[in-house]
Amino acid sequence: NGMPLLGSSAEAIDVAEDRRRFENFLSELGVPQPPGAGVTSVDEALSVAKLIGYPVLVRPSYVLGGRAMEIVHDASELIRYMSLAIELDTKHPILIDKYLEGKEVEVDAIGDGERVLIPGIMEHIERAGVHSGDSMAVYPGVNLTEPEIETIVDYAIRIGLGLNIRGLMNIQFVIMSSSQGSSVYVLEVNPRASRTIPFISKVTGVPMVNVATKVMLGKSLKEQGYETGLWP
Repeated sequence: NGMPLLGSSAEAIDVAEDRRRFENFLSELGVPQPPGAGVTSVDEALSVAKLIGYPVLVRPSYVLGGRAMEIVHDASELIRYMSLAIELDTKHPILIDKYLEGKEVEVDAIGDGERVLIPGIMEHIERAGVHSGDSMAVYPGVNLTEPEIETIVDYAIRIGLGLNIRGLMNIQFVIMSSSQGSSVYVLEVNPRASRTIPFISKVTGVPMVNVATKVMLGKSLKEQGYETGLWP
C-alpha cells in the first residue's frame, strides 16, 4: 500500500517467501538448497515428488511457525496431504523439497545492509524436519566442524547482505555428511524474528531485540560496536 516499513523491505520478505524468487536468489548467490518446487495441484505434487524422490518435506508457503509441515514417504500420503492443503485454499503454492536426512542447524542474525552479526549457531538434537518449536537445540554446536561453521557463517552473511536485511533474520540449514566430506544446504530464510531469539540472546549475551530495533531505526551495527560475522 506504499506505507513506509521499518526494517527489512516488503521486497526482501517476498523474495524469502516466494519459492521461485527464493530459488533464483540463492542460485545467484551460489548457495545450495535441497531440490524442490512450489506446486498448486495434486498432479503437480506427484510429478515433482517422483522427480526428486521420496521422502519429501511438504509445507505451505507464506505461513508462520512451520504450520502444516510434514515429511511424506509415498504417493498416497502426498495425495492426502495435498487434498487437505488445497481445501485450506491459501492462494499460495505448497512447497515440496527433497527431505535430506542430516544435521539441522539454525542461525539468528542481525543485518544492517552493510554488516551481518551472527551471535551464535544452534545445533538441533532432533532429525531435520522436526520443527524448531518442537525440538531441542544446543549452543554451541557439539558436532560442528570448523569448515561447516565457516560455510554457515559465509552463507548467512551472503544472504543477509543479498536480501538487504535491516533487523532480525533466521536461517535454517541442513548438513549432509558423506565419505567425501560434508555439504551445507539452506532450508529456509525468515526475514524476521524467530522463537529462538530469546534463548540465543540470553546464552550469548547479545541483546538481539535491542540491537535489531536500533538498526531498524537507523543506528548501524558499527555504531553499536558490533562487527560482521560470528560473535566470539
